[in-house]
Amino acid sequence: MPEHTASAPLGERVFALPDEAATEAFAAALAHAIVSRMAHTDAAHAGLHVQLSGDLGAGKTTLVRALLRALGHTGRVKSPTYALCEPYNIDTPQGVLPVYHFDLYRFADPAEWHDTGFREHFAGDALCLVEWPEKADGLLGTPDLRLWLEPVGDGRRLTTSAYTPAGLACLNSC
Repeated sequence: MPEHTASAPLGERVFALPDEAATEAFAAALAHAIVSRMAHTDAAHAGLHVQLSGDLGAGKTTLVRALLRALGHTGRVKSPTYALCEPYNIDTPQGVLPVYHFDLYRFADPAEWHDTGFREHFAGDALCLVEWPEKADGLLGTPDLRLWLEPVGDGRRLTTSAYTPAGLACLNSC
């Protein structure tokens, strides 16, 4: 189970993802919630911080790929394991959604987070998707959503926790 964020979650839900189709369906519901939120929030505060945790091979990158596709990204989705961050600009009916996909797996020390200069991506209207947030040891701040993936048989169990009203609104729409 994920390490707990400083505050208690406002809401939690568990989803069974028995196969790729279920993962894509969850990603589509989350994409719809994100785009709907953009439509009802001023751009300066439309950003969302989502942390994804789970062991190697748990499906974090697979879920991010499905989410980016559901948001409308048609190009290649690369794992940011070596680059640390892959940026995307996705056209939505509400305008361009900047997305930053982070993978902190290679961090040897949480202080590396400060050295990357990525903090600025978390301000404003960006969707920030962070794999392996525990490698930054709490320096990322409180996420809107925390997604924890665990293998169960041939599928996955997705435990979701919302820590902000924005995260809770998205979670309630999934």
